[in-house]
Amino acid sequence: MRQKGKLRSWNDDRGFGFIEPSDGGKDIFLHISALSNRDRRPEIGQIVTYALSSDDKGRPRANKATLPGDPLPVHRNTGGALFALVVAGSFFALVGVAVISAKIPPIILWIYLGASMVTFAFYASDKSAAKVGAWRTKESTLHWLSLAGGWPGALVAQQTLRHKSRKEIFRIVYWMTVILNLVVFAWIFTPMGAMTVESWISEGKLLVGPGQRATIEWAEP
Repeated sequence: MRQKGKLRSWNDDRGFGFIEPSDGGKDIFLHISALSNRDRRPEIGQIVTYALSSDDKGRPRANKATLPGDPLPVHRNTGGALFALVVAGSFFALVGVAVISAKIPPIILWIYLGASMVTFAFYASDKSAAKVGAWRTKESTLHWLSLAGGWPGALVAQQTLRHKSRKEIFRIVYWMTVILNLVVFAWIFTPMGAMTVESWISEGKLLVGPGQRATIEWAEP
Protein backbone atom coordinates (compact mmCIF):
# COMPACT_ATOMS: atom_id res chain seq x y z
CA MET A 1 0.00 0.00 0.00
CA ARG A 2 1.41 3.37 -1.03
CA GLN A 3 1.53 6.26 1.41
CA LYS A 4 1.96 10.02 1.21
CA GLY A 5 3.95 12.55 3.15
CA LYS A 6 5.62 15.95 2.94
CA LEU A 7 9.37 16.25 2.46
CA ARG A 8 10.49 17.87 5.71
CA SER A 9 14.23 18.04 4.97
CA TRP A 10 16.61 17.32 2.10
CA ASN A 11 20.41 17.25 1.84
CA ASP A 12 21.12 17.48 -1.87
CA ASP A 13 24.87 16.99 -1.45
CA ARG A 14 24.41 13.70 0.37
CA GLY A 15 21.29 12.67 -1.52
CA PHE A 16 18.88 11.96 1.30
CA GLY A 17 16.20 13.54 3.44
CA PHE A 18 13.18 12.81 5.63
CA ILE A 19 9.46 12.61 4.92
CA GLU A 20 6.82 13.66 7.41
CA PRO A 21 3.98 11.11 6.96
CA SER A 22 0.51 12.56 6.30
CA ASP A 23 -1.05 10.24 8.87
CA GLY A 24 1.53 11.13 11.53
CA GLY A 25 4.21 9.01 13.11
CA LYS A 26 7.97 8.92 12.81
CA ASP A 27 9.76 10.62 9.93
CA ILE A 28 10.56 8.33 7.00
CA PHE A 29 14.07 8.21 5.57
CA LEU A 30 14.26 8.92 1.83
CA HIS A 31 17.37 8.21 -0.25
CA ILE A 32 17.72 9.49 -3.79
CA SER A 33 18.08 5.91 -5.05
CA ALA A 34 14.48 5.27 -3.94
CA LEU A 35 13.09 7.88 -6.37
CA SER A 36 11.52 6.49 -9.53
CA ASN A 37 12.72 9.56 -11.43
CA ARG A 38 16.28 10.31 -10.36
CA ASP A 39 16.62 13.15 -12.86
CA ARG A 40 14.45 15.33 -10.62
CA ARG A 41 15.70 16.83 -7.38
CA PRO A 42 13.16 16.84 -4.55
CA GLU A 43 12.35 20.10 -2.83
CA ILE A 44 11.41 20.69 0.78
CA GLY A 45 7.66 20.85 1.16
CA GLN A 46 6.88 18.61 -1.80
CA ILE A 47 4.37 15.78 -1.42
CA VAL A 48 6.06 12.41 -1.82
CA THR A 49 4.20 9.19 -2.58
CA TYR A 50 6.07 6.08 -1.51
CA ALA A 51 5.96 2.45 -0.47
CA LEU A 52 6.96 1.93 3.15
CA SER A 53 9.83 -0.46 3.83
CA SER A 54 12.66 -0.75 6.36
CA ASP A 55 16.44 -1.03 6.37
CA ASP A 56 18.50 -3.90 7.81
CA LYS A 57 18.15 -2.35 11.28
CA GLY A 58 14.36 -2.14 11.08
CA ARG A 59 14.22 1.63 10.61
CA PRO A 60 11.43 2.91 8.31
CA ARG A 61 12.43 4.14 4.89
CA ALA A 62 10.69 5.07 1.66
CA ASN A 63 10.86 2.88 -1.40
CA LYS A 64 9.65 3.42 -4.99
CA ALA A 65 9.03 7.07 -4.21
CA THR A 66 7.48 9.51 -6.69
CA LEU A 67 7.25 13.29 -6.74
CA PRO A 68 4.25 15.28 -8.02
CA GLY A 69 3.86 14.71 -11.77
CA ASP A 70 5.93 11.51 -11.86
CA PRO A 71 4.27 8.35 -13.25
CA LEU A 72 3.61 5.60 -10.77
CA PRO A 73 6.20 2.81 -10.80
CA VAL A 74 5.22 -0.14 -12.97
CA HIS A 75 4.43 -3.31 -11.07
CA ARG A 76 6.04 -6.34 -12.68
CA ASN A 77 3.89 -9.43 -12.52
CA THR A 78 6.68 -11.96 -12.00
CA GLY A 79 4.15 -14.54 -10.84
CA GLY A 80 2.49 -14.57 -14.27
CA ALA A 81 5.83 -14.98 -16.04
CA LEU A 82 6.79 -17.85 -13.74
CA PHE A 83 3.43 -19.52 -14.34
CA ALA A 84 3.89 -19.24 -18.11
CA LEU A 85 7.40 -20.72 -17.98
CA VAL A 86 6.26 -23.60 -15.77
CA VAL A 87 3.29 -24.42 -18.03
CA ALA A 88 5.35 -24.24 -21.24
CA GLY A 89 8.25 -26.18 -19.72
CA SER A 90 5.92 -28.88 -18.36
CA PHE A 91 4.25 -29.30 -21.74
CA PHE A 92 7.55 -29.63 -23.59
CA ALA A 93 8.70 -32.14 -20.96
CA LEU A 94 5.49 -34.14 -21.57
CA VAL A 95 6.06 -34.12 -25.33
CA GLY A 96 9.69 -35.12 -24.78
CA VAL A 97 8.68 -38.09 -22.62
CA ALA A 98 6.17 -39.16 -25.28
CA VAL A 99 8.93 -39.04 -27.91
CA ILE A 100 11.41 -41.00 -25.77
CA SER A 101 8.81 -43.66 -25.03
CA ALA A 102 8.08 -43.94 -28.79
CA LYS A 103 4.46 -42.80 -28.37
CA ILE A 104 4.83 -40.04 -30.96
CA PRO A 105 7.48 -39.24 -33.62
CA PRO A 106 10.19 -36.65 -32.80
CA ILE A 107 8.89 -34.30 -35.49
CA ILE A 108 5.94 -33.43 -33.22
CA LEU A 109 8.34 -32.03 -30.63
CA TRP A 110 10.21 -30.06 -33.28
CA ILE A 111 6.94 -28.64 -34.62
CA TYR A 112 5.97 -27.37 -31.16
CA LEU A 113 9.43 -25.93 -30.50
CA GLY A 114 9.65 -24.24 -33.89
CA ALA A 115 6.11 -22.89 -33.77
CA SER A 116 6.65 -21.53 -30.26
CA MET A 117 9.84 -19.70 -31.23
CA VAL A 118 8.18 -18.20 -34.31
CA THR A 119 5.14 -17.17 -32.28
CA PHE A 120 7.28 -15.53 -29.58
CA ALA A 121 9.12 -13.60 -32.29
CA PHE A 122 5.80 -12.39 -33.75
CA TYR A 123 4.65 -11.18 -30.34
CA ALA A 124 7.95 -9.37 -29.76
CA SER A 125 7.75 -7.74 -33.19
CA ASP A 126 4.14 -6.67 -32.63
CA LYS A 127 4.98 -5.13 -29.26
CA SER A 128 7.84 -3.16 -30.80
CA ALA A 129 5.55 -2.00 -33.61
CA ALA A 130 2.94 -0.88 -31.09
CA LYS A 131 5.49 1.33 -29.33
CA VAL A 132 6.51 3.21 -32.48
CA GLY A 133 3.16 3.16 -34.26
CA ALA A 134 4.38 0.87 -37.06
CA TRP A 135 2.50 -1.86 -38.94
CA ARG A 136 0.94 -4.34 -36.51
CA THR A 137 0.53 -8.09 -36.74
CA LYS A 138 -3.11 -9.13 -37.07
CA GLU A 139 -4.56 -10.76 -33.98
CA SER A 140 -5.91 -13.55 -36.19
CA THR A 141 -2.33 -14.33 -37.24
CA LEU A 142 -1.26 -14.67 -33.61
CA HIS A 143 -4.22 -16.97 -32.95
CA TRP A 144 -3.44 -19.17 -35.95
CA LEU A 145 0.15 -19.50 -34.79
CA SER A 146 -1.07 -20.58 -31.35
CA LEU A 147 -3.46 -23.10 -32.89
CA ALA A 148 -0.64 -24.50 -35.05
CA GLY A 149 1.37 -25.38 -31.94
CA GLY A 150 2.89 -22.06 -30.93
CA TRP A 151 0.66 -21.55 -27.89
CA PRO A 152 3.48 -22.25 -25.35
CA GLY A 153 5.58 -19.50 -26.95
CA ALA A 154 2.55 -17.21 -27.03
CA LEU A 155 1.89 -17.77 -23.32
CA VAL A 156 5.51 -16.97 -22.40
CA ALA A 157 5.48 -13.89 -24.66
CA GLN A 158 2.25 -12.57 -23.14
CA GLN A 159 3.59 -12.76 -19.60
CA THR A 160 7.26 -11.86 -20.08
CA LEU A 161 6.72 -9.12 -22.69
CA ARG A 162 3.45 -7.96 -21.08
CA HIS A 163 1.79 -7.97 -24.50
CA LYS A 164 -1.80 -9.03 -25.25
CA SER A 165 -2.13 -10.13 -21.63
CA ARG A 166 -4.98 -7.82 -20.56
CA LYS A 167 -7.33 -7.73 -23.53
CA GLU A 168 -10.12 -10.05 -22.41
CA ILE A 169 -11.52 -11.01 -25.83
CA PHE A 170 -8.04 -11.81 -27.13
CA ARG A 171 -7.31 -13.95 -24.07
CA ILE A 172 -10.55 -15.90 -24.48
CA VAL A 173 -9.81 -16.71 -28.12
CA TYR A 174 -6.21 -17.57 -27.22
CA TRP A 175 -7.28 -20.16 -24.62
CA MET A 176 -9.73 -21.61 -27.14
CA THR A 177 -6.80 -22.19 -29.52
CA VAL A 178 -4.89 -23.87 -26.69
CA ILE A 179 -7.78 -26.23 -25.94
CA LEU A 180 -8.26 -27.09 -29.62
CA ASN A 181 -4.55 -27.75 -30.07
CA LEU A 182 -4.43 -29.99 -26.99
CA VAL A 183 -7.44 -31.93 -28.29
CA VAL A 184 -5.56 -32.60 -31.54
CA PHE A 185 -2.43 -33.50 -29.54
CA ALA A 186 -4.41 -36.03 -27.49
CA TRP A 187 -5.95 -37.40 -30.70
CA ILE A 188 -2.47 -38.25 -31.98
CA PHE A 189 -2.25 -40.91 -29.26
CA THR A 190 -5.37 -42.71 -30.56
CA PRO A 191 -5.01 -45.50 -33.16
CA MET A 192 -6.61 -43.37 -35.87
CA GLY A 193 -4.48 -40.39 -34.97
CA ALA A 194 -1.28 -42.43 -34.98
CA MET A 195 -2.13 -43.88 -38.42
CA THR A 196 -2.89 -40.42 -39.80
CA VAL A 197 0.39 -38.96 -38.51
CA GLU A 198 2.34 -41.96 -39.84
CA SER A 199 0.70 -41.52 -43.25
CA TRP A 200 1.49 -37.79 -43.23
CA ILE A 201 5.12 -38.47 -42.33
CA SER A 202 5.47 -41.05 -45.11
CA GLU A 203 4.02 -38.71 -47.70
CA GLY A 204 6.40 -36.03 -46.52
CA LYS A 205 9.36 -38.38 -47.04
CA LEU A 206 10.22 -38.22 -43.37
CA LEU A 207 10.72 -41.82 -42.27
CA VAL A 208 10.67 -42.75 -38.61
CA GLY A 209 12.50 -45.97 -37.88
CA PRO A 210 13.08 -48.05 -34.75
CA GLY A 211 13.77 -46.03 -31.64
CA GLN A 212 11.96 -43.03 -33.20
CA ARG A 213 15.06 -41.84 -35.03
CA ALA A 214 13.96 -39.64 -37.88
CA THR A 215 15.82 -39.51 -41.21
CA ILE A 216 15.02 -37.43 -44.25
CA GLU A 217 14.68 -39.20 -47.62
CA TRP A 218 14.96 -36.91 -50.63
CA ALA A 219 12.49 -37.52 -53.47
CA GLU A 220 13.82 -38.08 -56.97
CA PRO A 221 13.25 -35.13 -59.29
